[in-house]
Amino acid sequence: MAQRSDDWFAQAEHDLAHARAAAGEGRFDWACFAAHQAAEKAVKALHLHHRQEAWGHVVARLLVELPAVAAASLDLIDAAKVLDAFYIPTRYPDSHAEGPAFSHYGRFQGEEAIRHATAILEHVRRSMADG
Repeated sequence: MAQRSDDWFAQAEHDLAHARAAAGEGRFDWACFAAHQAAEKAVKALHLHHRQEAWGHVVARLLVELPAVAAASLDLIDAAKVLDAFYIPTRYPDSHAEGPAFSHYGRFQGEEAIRHATAILEHVRRSMADG
């Protein structure tokens, strides 16, 4: 398997920048989704860094499955659970009782998602630097 962890992490950083830009434009649904995507790709980068394959979109599970040398704190896993809640409902109107999906997300959710994704990317950055 080719070593592509740096590519995955670069894409994670790009997705986090997109989350920040979307939030700045008031598109908080996309800010939440892009923050989730950033965290997912970052954690997958860390798995690849340790020569592990990682599948799926549940960031909390991906964090739990990291090798012990790159283990995530319980707080970080809880942050990932918040992000996981944004994976589908931010994009699909039928995920909510009524109204378009975007109408269910605001500044608080967007800022929280970006904060959690940033913490996950920092964990991955430190872990990849440490070996």
